Amino acid sequence: MGKRKGAHEGSVDVKKVVRERYGEIARTSQSCCAPPKGPTCGCGAAPAGISRAVGYSEEELKSLPEGADLGLGCGNPVALASLKRGETVVDLGSGAGIDCFLAAEKVGPAGKVIGVDMTPDMLDKARGNARKGRRKNVEFRLGEIENLPVADASADAVISNCVINLSTDKERVFREVFRVLRPGGRLMVSDIVLKAPLPPAVLESVDAYVGCIAGAALRRQYLAAIRAAGFRDLRVLGETAYPIDLTDGAVRSFLEQVPIGMDELRKVASTIISIKVEAKKPLK
Repeated sequence: MGKRKGAHEGSVDVKKVVRERYGEIARTSQSCCAPPKGPTCGCGAAPAGISRAVGYSEEELKSLPEGADLGLGCGNPVALASLKRGETVVDLGSGAGIDCFLAAEKVGPAGKVIGVDMTPDMLDKARGNARKGRRKNVEFRLGEIENLPVADASADAVISNCVINLSTDKERVFREVFRVLRPGGRLMVSDIVLKAPLPPAVLESVDAYVGCIAGAALRRQYLAAIRAAGFRDLRVLGETAYPIDLTDGAVRSFLEQVPIGMDELRKVASTIISIKVEAKKPLK
């Protein structure tokens, strides 16, 4: 598939913009940056409402430390991962810690959960949430998902929720996941992919990139990148249209910044899919 590039990358450091936007989310505890900063994943509703809509149960949400749910996901990878007591889990782009805390309940005191995030403000928030919730088997590390601060063959499972789409080098992300997994370890991700290419105006928009749209890969390319990293037994466990509220203020703000009409935006919305994928690292 090659390293993902858009026309904006020559003049704008996308990773820096993503870090700044999600840092603002961490500081304000809102599910999206207010206009005119542009939309992010999960914009348009209260965090708990978004999380329920993408697959979190009421019981799971009530078990979380206050502030751990920012409504940034597009699925519930912990529900898919069949985690066992005593396992080590790595969460890519752990944010305020929602999936880490749910995974910690599954693996128990003998297990360990490592959250990796490149945004210092998010790490501060997640660590504070861990203290509030007295989650002693959860650790948060500063790092990029293309260069995981995790030892080789040390994890039983890697999860991620609507984060890999933000990477400009998804192949490297999946190679890193393969590296840190033990033989027989498994990958479980919820993410955003595309059924068809995006119009140039959207592809070149940094706001669309931060909003998990312009950074998303075509479905076939995304799955091919997982296989190319060495994974086997790849299965798509589910895929649904990703809801975009075309009346939402963040969407209207986006329309003001990107030269695209409402009819074209509807076409774009119809190509966006929330996908749930599992794959395994071979035993040999």
